[in-house]
Amino acid sequence: MTVENHLIRTIPELEDRLSQPTENDAQAMANLKGDLLILGAGGKMGPSLARLARRAANMAGIEKRVIAVARFSDRELQSQLRKDGIETIQSDLLHPGALQELPDAANVVFMAGRKFGTDGAEHLTWAMNAHLPGLVAERFRDSKIVAFSTGNVYKLRNITRGGCDEDASIGPDGEYGQSALGRERMFQYAASQWGTPSTLLRLYYAVELRYGVLVDIALAVYRKQPIDLRNGVMNFIWQRDANSVCLRCFAHCQAPPLELNISGPETLSVRYIAHQFGQRLGAEPIFSSEETSFALICNSTKAHRLFGYPTVTPQELMDWVAWWISNGGELLNKPTHFDVQNGSF
Repeated sequence: MTVENHLIRTIPELEDRLSQPTENDAQAMANLKGDLLILGAGGKMGPSLARLARRAANMAGIEKRVIAVARFSDRELQSQLRKDGIETIQSDLLHPGALQELPDAANVVFMAGRKFGTDGAEHLTWAMNAHLPGLVAERFRDSKIVAFSTGNVYKLRNITRGGCDEDASIGPDGEYGQSALGRERMFQYAASQWGTPSTLLRLYYAVELRYGVLVDIALAVYRKQPIDLRNGVMNFIWQRDANSVCLRCFAHCQAPPLELNISGPETLSVRYIAHQFGQRLGAEPIFSSEETSFALICNSTKAHRLFGYPTVTPQELMDWVAWWISNGGELLNKPTHFDVQNGSF
């Protein structure tokens, strides 16, 4: 390990690092006029986003409500967020009338969505990813909205051309990507119909130590399982950095919506990442296929010009993940299926 003094060794330390604000985050919260409402805050990124917002507001010395809304099937998570100074509301957002029961807020983050399990339950994916955003866009037409989207709205890219920028052709494969495009269209409709200022964040693989593409690859190396190379190159970003961009995007909301690819600047091969983990974990990677000419990759230059580069490098992330895996760190056991190329989830 090259960063022994900076390794993350416990869940509390991980949660602290995922929600540690910078001066830029504090300034972003200070500049927000009104409170912050986070819809779909119970997923993989939502709790750390809520904590980051709360800590950033505290760092700025301002009074501001941070309200996390989710089904909260995990009551312990709801209790923890409340202890951290975050208001919580338990709600099934698809339930008739649920959105009308929520408080007004000048700033809304939309994080609710569905990806895995789409095959066989396409109707639910469309309801979450397209119908619900339409309802949210109308309910909060007078708010600023930052909505999480995905790079799956783009077509697969010939790797010789580099990653997709925001002007690349839209043409998702599979119903998940199509429904995610439907989500974007709903917020674009709100911007056109009511002038709702928005930002659409096309996220490529946020990672932390319990889940993500790096965890998937490291686990395969550690367990001596084959790694599928068909989707042979990728981008990723430390989850805290992605959430920081989310908070800072409110200053750039506009109508029509600002579209931003969110990821790290590096495009790395899966084979290279696997060999890097092999060196760290003392195991030789096993591969089950060869690389194809196409992959889901992005160019996030536009976001980097606005917000700078991520604070954590790929090498640091690989050091952290390797230590976490080899020392039995807790995992969420939610594979990313990064190797899927047909859009079927």
